[in-house]
Amino acid sequence: MTERAFLPVRIAVLTVSDTRTLQDDRSGDTLAGRIEAAGHILAERRICPDDRDTIAGILRDWSRAPEIDVILTTGGTGLTGRDVTVEAHRDVYEKEIEAFSTVFTIVSMKKIGTSAVQSRATGGVASGTYLFALPGSPGACKDAWDEILAPQLDYRHMPCNFVEIFPRLDEHLRRNKG
Repeated sequence: MTERAFLPVRIAVLTVSDTRTLQDDRSGDTLAGRIEAAGHILAERRICPDDRDTIAGILRDWSRAPEIDVILTTGGTGLTGRDVTVEAHRDVYEKEIEAFSTVFTIVSMKKIGTSAVQSRATGGVASGTYLFALPGSPGACKDAWDEILAPQLDYRHMPCNFVEIFPRLDEHLRRNKG
């Protein structure tokens, strides 16, 4: 069996916070560092406030951008009134990846026990782009990247991975144009 070559993925990072700046965004730094260390491309990085419409607007714009394959958001996945990132993601998704939440909970349980129930991490697909909403803590971002996203965004990962189905994510759009 021939070994597959690594394929870099273009990933955008959006930190959702009313208080953070690029200078003190430890979660965004964690993700950006891991993206680049893995050989992927940090396509865009931004911070936006905890506002559902603003978040959804950025997600829609980025998911339609040909230079972005994956969007990672950090922050706004908890239970407080200002935590609206999950709702914004679901406003944009064409398909939700339900198992992402389940696997993230399993990973989190090993680290933080039953406190994992307070996270609403989610994943989905829109316009041929993967979107993942991660909690705002650097530890949660590290766990999500190291345990789930790094392997799934590596074309060499077997038996299957997210990268190998990129060409088919928007096949329903292409088919309807004919």
